[in-house]
Amino acid sequence: MSEVKLAAETRTEFGKGAARRIRRDSKVPAVVYGHGAEPVHITLPGHELLLALRTPNVLLSLDIEGKTQLAIPKAVQRDAIKGFLEHVDLLLVKRGEKVTVEVFVQTEGELAPGSFLLEHVLNTLTVEAEATHIPESVTVSIAGLEAGASIHAKDIPLPKGTTLAIDEDAVVLQVLSAQAEEPSEGETAGDEAAEA
Repeated sequence: MSEVKLAAETRTEFGKGAARRIRRDSKVPAVVYGHGAEPVHITLPGHELLLALRTPNVLLSLDIEGKTQLAIPKAVQRDAIKGFLEHVDLLLVKRGEKVTVEVFVQTEGELAPGSFLLEHVLNTLTVEAEATHIPESVTVSIAGLEAGASIHAKDIPLPKGTTLAIDEDAVVLQVLSAQAEEPSEGETAGDEAAEA
């Protein structure tokens, strides 16, 4: 996983008015916290941050007044209509430190021939990994699976140094048979209307 370097500025103004002014300048208000330190209020360049957040669990290298600190996004607030970034919470991390994050579950392969549906019970998997080696996603094969088959958290191969942080028996994916609803024998649309 690569680091994205961002220049941060500390912020002294707070409140809605200050946040609006920051966003008008194409910047995003943010808070950096963790490791028992006091939270630091900063502003980040909006466009660069938006590009960085396209990578799940991105590792950010923040230059805050000449001091470099590593952080990962913990909470991202976006405008519900326009989608621009409103505020970001960042968690400080250190090299070698383990962090708990959610990674996307991707599938590869085709289900067995027939009318089967794949249900994603969990779209993400909670794992523990080193802060500088967080996987973007995990991939599991669904090739040849039929109705009734399920894939548990323990069945998903994880990158080296990554461990599960949820129950290993949690169902992540399951295969269902596609069923079309058909009227039962002897029942017609007229009978249903008469019953109503």
